Amino acid sequence: MLRLPAFYPILDTESAARAGIDPVSAAANILEAGAQILQFRHKGFLSRAVFEQMERIAALCREARVLFVVNDRADLAALLGVALHLGQDDLPPTAARRVTGPETLIGFSTHNERQLRAAQTEPVDYFALGPIFGTGSKQNPDPTVGLEDLRRLRPLAERPLVAIGGITRHNARDVLAAGANSLAVIGDLFPQDGNLRARAEEWLRVTTL
Repeated sequence: MLRLPAFYPILDTESAARAGIDPVSAAANILEAGAQILQFRHKGFLSRAVFEQMERIAALCREARVLFVVNDRADLAALLGVALHLGQDDLPPTAARRVTGPETLIGFSTHNERQLRAAQTEPVDYFALGPIFGTGSKQNPDPTVGLEDLRRLRPLAERPLVAIGGITRHNARDVLAAGANSLAVIGDLFPQDGNLRARAEEWLRVTTL
């Protein structure tokens, strides 16, 4: 079975812009800290400049032998030869497989018990479940799952489970203890002092059990 790193940093371009950090530089800092997976999340218009950023980050990940994951876009995952993460409103995983081929690693987001049960039949390699806690990274977030339901729902997932939504260094151990294999981190990835490498290193310490 696939083994995901416990620390799953998501490089969100909006969060990076608010922090005044260039996405490529941010990726380099996260990789230098020792992260073993990195997801690129861009919810706005995908311009040529953004695609070039993705290409550069994909190259950095290949150099570091780190798994690079593209959010939402099966076509871009296929173009770059990287992994793909799909949400409930994206291309269905079965259709995405026709674009990426059978070898591409695909993750799939779920937000409740019904979606998690339905996802078990999808051709994906891992699931995400959340938001576990309240989150500021989405404009219209789904209802929170909470630790109790994470613990209850974990046995339904027959593949690795990534917890997402409001996870910080302070509650990370509780989420792992509730059954998550991996913790997706967006907001708590960007420190106020801008030292992204130090923050990623701190996250790696927190998630090393």
